[in-house]
Amino acid sequence: MNKRILRHIVFWVTYFIINTLFEFSWIQSFIPKSNHEDILIQAVLTNLIILPSKLLFTYFVFYFSIPKAFNKTLNSNVNIIVTILVFVASIFLHRVLATFLLVENPAFTNQVKLTYDNMFTVSQLFASMLDLGFICGVAIVIKLFRMQIDNLSREKDLSKEKLETELKFLKNQINPHFLFNTLNNIYALARKKSDLAPVIIMKLSKLLRFMLYEAEKSHVPISEEIRVLEDYVEVEKVRFSKRLHITFTQDIDNQNQAITPLILLPFIENAFKHGPGEMLADTFIDINIMLDNGYLLFVVINSKEAKECESSDRKIGLSNVRRQLELMYTEFKLDIENLSDTFKINLSINLNKSAAV
Repeated sequence: MNKRILRHIVFWVTYFIINTLFEFSWIQSFIPKSNHEDILIQAVLTNLIILPSKLLFTYFVFYFSIPKAFNKTLNSNVNIIVTILVFVASIFLHRVLATFLLVENPAFTNQVKLTYDNMFTVSQLFASMLDLGFICGVAIVIKLFRMQIDNLSREKDLSKEKLETELKFLKNQINPHFLFNTLNNIYALARKKSDLAPVIIMKLSKLLRFMLYEAEKSHVPISEEIRVLEDYVEVEKVRFSKRLHITFTQDIDNQNQAITPLILLPFIENAFKHGPGEMLADTFIDINIMLDNGYLLFVVINSKEAKECESSDRKIGLSNVRRQLELMYTEFKLDIENLSDTFKINLSINLNKSAAV
């Protein structure tokens, strides 16, 4: 059964039971000499016969008045007038049904004299107005509460979807840049007719396979992330040959620790691009990765031209990866030291504190 229909059934059954108990108490005080079984039957019949008037007005407000008010598809004054007219009609139906039941029921007529003449007295009309208004008001409050919850849930889903879209966009910004640099490496080797070109192409193939099939995942084992870094370093080492000194140290206590794919690569790519990529003299890059009980410490230091101005590419790349870190982790710290002849990245992440994206 549809959940919405089930909720409506539960609501009306609950209301019916509660209202029947109230009706039972009222009838018992009105005709105290009747036995309890007859009074209970009378209370049930009373609620059943006047229920249509309540359903009419409640569902009119639910599926006409409120939607028209929220969507503004009908002039507000017209909506109010129509709602009042339906309310009056519902009161009229409520009085007719209730009076018919009382007048035609021997249990009442034997105790007191009831006629159709007092069907529309002020007190009776006021009682019907309260009866209709109460149940409709309760139903509206519940509906508005559910609408608020649904809106909050929808906003949360939209926010999550927006963040996921932003994350994919940020990853796609990095990948073409990485591919462009690596193809430049292969081009340089091809011009030299180097026998290493096929090896580099194979490593590039492995990198691209990872980017196509693994990078879309929210997390991968850190061993796979490090393998990508090692392949990238090997590609770059061939390009810069003997004038580049690289150290790559690792101290990992859990090779299966989950990490966001390609979150570390931009830092190493940045070190190559703005270190040996822009220097003719001997240069160095030091890479250190430590993982202890889910806490990652990642340090990259590269030499650079003295007093080199930071390029816009570097600014874009690092701001990009910083934003990815914000989206993926709730606990991280990224420190950047841009000194006269060295550039240092110091990143610490609690990999156990992933964000909701």
